[in-house]
Amino acid sequence: MIWLWRDTGDADRMAQYAQATFWYVLPSLPMFLLIPVLLKRGVAFWPALGAGCLLTVLLYVGMVALLARIGVKL
Repeated sequence: MIWLWRDTGDADRMAQYAQATFWYVLPSLPMFLLIPVLLKRGVAFWPALGAGCLLTVLLYVGMVALLARIGVKL
């Protein structure tokens, strides 16, 4: 954020960036819950990571579709 501000000084652009970052972080958080659960149940690291990444991609797609329906532009 500091670099964007330093390079542009554009308050509107900074606000858009911060808002988009919020919406993009939310669908990635469940990955950090799924991976440890899978690892503790004996799933190997790479499949657990793959499942976490797949979950994140699916949630990103869902989040973008939902936000578009309610009028939030990213």
